[in-house]
Amino acid sequence: MNQLSIAPAAPLLEIRNATVLRGGRILLDLPALRIEQGQHTAILGPNGSGKSSLVKLIARQMYPLAREDGNSQVQIYGRERWRVEDLRKLLGIVSPALQLDYTSDTPLEVFDATVSAFFAARGLGLDHQVTPAMREHALDALRLMGAEQLIGRDMASLSTGEARRVLIARALTHRPRALLLDEPCAGLDPAARRHFLETLRGLARHGTTLVLVTHHIEEILPDIERVVMLRDGRLFDDGEKRAMLSEERLEALFDAPVSVARSGEYFSARF
Repeated sequence: MNQLSIAPAAPLLEIRNATVLRGGRILLDLPALRIEQGQHTAILGPNGSGKSSLVKLIARQMYPLAREDGNSQVQIYGRERWRVEDLRKLLGIVSPALQLDYTSDTPLEVFDATVSAFFAARGLGLDHQVTPAMREHALDALRLMGAEQLIGRDMASLSTGEARRVLIARALTHRPRALLLDEPCAGLDPAARRHFLETLRGLARHGTTLVLVTHHIEEILPDIERVVMLRDGRLFDDGEKRAMLSEERLEALFDAPVSVARSGEYFSARF
């Protein structure tokens, strides 16, 4: 279903001189950030570090401050201007705010929530014509996320983990090249979190680029090789995962003593 063409060498994301203000306060100030296609990346930082502002900047929910020299740029797959519905075909976004919207009191059935992604809508309207191909893509995405058995249920009746799987299935209906996941494990118990993370690993192995936004070290997948650190709305550090997840770098980032351990292929930290 994804017929959009992009340059093979274009980065997934390239930001230059992007400053985001709200109420006269700087929420984000990034001179440069580039993430390549296929480069699984974690965006790590404490609460208030600018992670959510970065997600909104990429999602076109916020825009950078205009500079007098015009040298401010936020490009996704080599383009600065996108129609949101076209961008979602290449980059799926799942966030706590999105989940809150889809699990509100307004009734919304699971399959409708998934297939309505083709119309950039929350659910199906009378003017929406679901084709057999759309239906099959939506079912494939729900199967991939282990959520097919939830069809027929209302979104508001689902557990946090179940709703998260459905929303990622929705993001996958277009078979996007990448997923931007903002705090994807928020609200999950340890067992559900591990199962969910292993599901994300399956997506990575099938060729979907993952950009994971978190403040929990234990959520950084083994498939992720790069960690970008944010603090106070600015780039704090950026590099290979093992170097970034050292006790020295994490203590500096979170401004607290920390001990780092390994459990299989995952890192964990105790503050």
